[in-house]
Amino acid sequence: MDHDHFIGQVQARAQLSGRGEAEGLTRATLETLGERIPEQLTTNLADQLPMEIGESLRRTVTMGGAGSGERFGLDEFTRRVADRGHFGESNAVYGARVVLEVTGEATEGVMEKVREALPDDLRELVDAGSTGELRA
Repeated sequence: MDHDHFIGQVQARAQLSGRGEAEGLTRATLETLGERIPEQLTTNLADQLPMEIGESLRRTVTMGGAGSGERFGLDEFTRRVADRGHFGESNAVYGARVVLEVTGEATEGVMEKVREALPDDLRELVDAGSTGELRA
C-alpha cells in the first residue's frame, strides 16, 4: 500500500474532512504506538509501511524520556493521540482504531505481533477496527 492510498483509507474510514487531518491522525497514532511497543517491533512495523508513514514510528518523541516500550493503557494512549492530533478523546479513540486497522492491512503479519505486545485494553483497540465494538 502506498502513502496516498494509506492516507486516503484513513480519511475515508474516519470520515475526516481532509488529507491533512488524516495525516495528523496517522502521525499521532503511530508516534504513540511507537512509544508503547518495544523498539525492535517498532522498527519491523515501520519497515513495512510507506516511508513517510513509517517515519512516525521511527521518530517517536517519548514523553518523559522513558523511551519505547513504555507501559500505559488505553486511557493514556487516547490522551496522547488526542493531544498530538488536537482531537477530542472520543475522536482520538475512533481515529486510532482506523489507523491501526489500515496499518494492519498495509503490513504482513506484524500487527499480530504488535497486538501481542499490548495489554488487553489496547488489544481491543486493535481488534475493534473501524466497525467493531470497543468494550473498554
